[in-house]
Amino acid sequence: MAEGRAIARLDKNMETITANPNQALWEKGDFTRIAASMRDSGDELVATLGIRPGMKVLDLGCGDGTTALPAARRGADVLGVDIARNLVAAGNRRVAEEGLTNCLFRHGDATSLADLEDDSFDITVSAFGAMFAPQPVDVAKQMVRVTRPGGRITMGNWIPGDPTVIAQILKVVADFTPPPPPGFVSPMRWGVEADVVERFSAAGVPASNVAFARETFTFRTDLAPAAFVGLFRDYYGPTMNAFAAAEQNGRAVELHRELLALFERENKSANPQTTEIPATFLRVTVQL
Repeated sequence: MAEGRAIARLDKNMETITANPNQALWEKGDFTRIAASMRDSGDELVATLGIRPGMKVLDLGCGDGTTALPAARRGADVLGVDIARNLVAAGNRRVAEEGLTNCLFRHGDATSLADLEDDSFDITVSAFGAMFAPQPVDVAKQMVRVTRPGGRITMGNWIPGDPTVIAQILKVVADFTPPPPPGFVSPMRWGVEADVVERFSAAGVPASNVAFARETFTFRTDLAPAAFVGLFRDYYGPTMNAFAAAEQNGRAVELHRELLALFERENKSANPQTTEIPATFLRVTVQL
């Protein structure tokens, strides 16, 4: 899939840092700069999860806490797990700054949660996180294993080919990056209902227990669209890789022009000096 090229390509210099290419990609740059624009929608998503004080919540692919912190503020005991060590550290700083004692971030891989016991969590949530892990069937099996019977899994996943901003960003940058390696499975397949059902079925969940809805996540920032594009260029791993490849091919100006046109077209803010961009995602709810 074309969007997968943006995720698959890794800067060769990063490969010397870690044997895990997914970790290298998400430790590149500083996703907290992008996540700052996602806070409102993260809180809105968590508000729909029915979280009560004392619940055990796992946030898988948690970043720096866009959904983990809102869950903790509602009284849940929250564990955030992410492949990127810099985001884990950033999340723990946010926890300390807020004085929360019921939220902890740890480094981990969504494909192998060996240090977590079976049936540990009432709710497992992953908003645009676990979808980027390789070996998606393993990811589904791990989420099912650590969530208690009667509990729920909720995922927010971007949708391949969707006309809204994230799918279109990945589509644009795919045109500027080499093809993915053999055997690569695009993370965007988590936005395809049939694929999601197949993965959770492999984890032992009946198809009737998997439900879908299309919802909206809005990026909000006080930056103008051009400056927001700059954040993606400088701090978002897939876009950073695309610009590096475009620079080598003399196409960086073209890439920037296409992204800027996309951001300006999708901006719904009444003030052209701020940005408010809605993005459609597939909400997956798995009842165990």
